[in-house]
Amino acid sequence: MPHASALGPPSTVSRPRQGDLGRRLSTRRKQLGLSHQEVAARCRSAAGYISYLEQQPVTSPSAGFLICLANALETTVAELTGGSAALPPGRGRVAPHPQSTELSAGECRRLLGTHGVGRVGISTPEGPLILPVNYTLLDSAIAFRTAPNASPAAAAGHRIAFEVDRMDDALSQGWSVLLVGVARAVTDIVQIGLLDKKALSPPWAGGDRSLWITVVPTRITGRRIAARGTHFSSTVMGPELQ
Repeated sequence: MPHASALGPPSTVSRPRQGDLGRRLSTRRKQLGLSHQEVAARCRSAAGYISYLEQQPVTSPSAGFLICLANALETTVAELTGGSAALPPGRGRVAPHPQSTELSAGECRRLLGTHGVGRVGISTPEGPLILPVNYTLLDSAIAFRTAPNASPAAAAGHRIAFEVDRMDDALSQGWSVLLVGVARAVTDIVQIGLLDKKALSPPWAGGDRSLWITVVPTRITGRRIAARGTHFSSTVMGPELQ
């Protein structure tokens, strides 16, 4: 029988701003490529209730239903409710029969297109720096924006490394892509305007992040680690940090 909460909201309930549980539920569902109906079938609920949970700013499903929902989404209650949001990835135990696979250049580019946060590695007089930035994928390059006086701006004019990864502690698997290339500051007004339009949102860090930097890769490599016989799904993440 469907869970009691599957009756869902009354028809008079409005659709307020999405809450934390709703965002995490929606993001994980899309990572797995599942519809509301498919998630509902996995946890013996109703598609309308899954949609309702995604839309509400404050929801309090029962502990039992949260466990069923986490299982349906192949994750944990802590991940689904944000209990592990402040913890670094990689705390999960190794998966049974792990297998490392080298990725083709085409697969690396495809994975770059599913993401939005990467790490830029640069050399400075004080030593190497690795900094998180959100990025935009172009036809043959990646681009990120930063403040003219911020540390990532030092990448301009230098050969740098740029790394993107995705780790899933719930399934103890993940992938990473590394590209190497020369970073260039964008000065053309038309190109800056196109990049501003292509960005998913204003920079998370706020302030003046008006300097766009592009990196055309001269070398791109990657690998995936997963339990033998399983598939690791990529994810989409949001915009600029630095």
